[in-house]
Amino acid sequence: MSVQLETDVVVESTTRLDDGDHERFTHLVLEGYTPKNGEFVALENSVVEGMINATPVRALCGKVWVPGRDPKKYPICPTCKEIAESLGWSVPDA
Repeated sequence: MSVQLETDVVVESTTRLDDGDHERFTHLVLEGYTPKNGEFVALENSVVEGMINATPVRALCGKVWVPGRDPKKYPICPTCKEIAESLGWSVPDA
């Protein structure tokens, strides 16, 4: 005698979106890269697109939010800055 069991597996994934203001930091976002001897390769992480279409972006530090505030009003996220500098980026102190 053979018994067949059916099992439903439900996987739920949620993304926590922040309002982008509770930390009062300007976060750095990698929007793409240029390989050696190549052309710019865009990633699906554009701040401008996020502002226009109200879609979330992910900062270097991992924060996910929908951009909408003036980044010049806040200091740079120390974690984003540390990661960016470790990648060889030149990051202003602003």
